[in-house]
Amino acid sequence: MNVEEEVGKLQEEIKRLGQIQEDGSYKVTFGVLFNDDRCANIFEALVGTLRAAKKRKILTYDGELLLQGVHDNAIITMKPSATVPSSTDAAEKS
Repeated sequence: MNVEEEVGKLQEEIKRLGQIQEDGSYKVTFGVLFNDDRCANIFEALVGTLRAAKKRKILTYDGELLLQGVHDNAIITMKPSATVPSSTDAAEKS
């Protein structure tokens, strides 16, 4: 899986695990993402995928590097313009 695919999968997982905000963005904590079994199976390097998405301005979080335990409560926000339809949304439209 290349970086773009991983970032796309990350967006789907944030949409699944996160809470939608009034502005259309999604918020999730690093601990929720890191400790989710499905995410653990998808992402070999979750922190690297998060950094790639942040660099592409798809999401935001404080700091450069998130570490398990220390940053479990760090809030990751996926911008509303970055939201992607989930595979179930796409199936419903067809």
